[in-house]
Amino acid sequence: MFDKIAFRYDFLNRFLSGGVDIYWRKQAIRELQGLPADASVLDVATGTGDMAVLLARYLPYARITGVDISAGMLEVGRQKLARLKLDGRITLQPGDCETLPFSGDSFDAITVAFGVRNFENLENGLREMRRVLKPGGKLVVLEFSQPRTPVICQLYRAYMRRIAPRIAGIAASDRAAYRYLNASVLAFPEGERLIRILDECGFTRLRLRRLSLGVCSVYTGEKVIGRN
Repeated sequence: MFDKIAFRYDFLNRFLSGGVDIYWRKQAIRELQGLPADASVLDVATGTGDMAVLLARYLPYARITGVDISAGMLEVGRQKLARLKLDGRITLQPGDCETLPFSGDSFDAITVAFGVRNFENLENGLREMRRVLKPGGKLVVLEFSQPRTPVICQLYRAYMRRIAPRIAGIAASDRAAYRYLNASVLAFPEGERLIRILDECGFTRLRLRRLSLGVCSVYTGEKVIGRN
């Protein structure tokens, strides 16, 4: 599915969110303040590399690796990096979140932007990311959530259920992908439920921050030394 919509993915993200998705990503990256200057950062479910590009801009000396299971998305991402002259700073490679191709304790930080709801097994993916995170390292998850205000929630659900798939059908000839987006958001264990899952997977110092009236949320956690 993601291979099929890769050629329009960036455009649809900007258009359907009114560009607010860039603000959300920047808010997530703010959580990485205090990393070593030469930090190694892994972006899981990197897609076309949007998050990796922003990481490179805001962490100018970091070594950034992006992994994704979709070959089509990675190809679009590599073309983007070449245009932006960032292909020397960012490495994109295929990888499954449940079997990451890295040794343990490899990265100072891990980001996932709008990707964890697509994990086949959420807990396995989270534990695998913790495995490759260095002791003291930080995980930042950016994901859609459901607004708490009833009126906003109704408007949001109507937009996701009816309007977004129609626009996607016109722009990318694939309404099904954006129907899936709505279904995956509704099914995802967001908010305090995800915080509990992160705790069960071994992350500590957990924090949840809601953005844009709860449409999106940033979750942070750390791999504390000594906790298995």
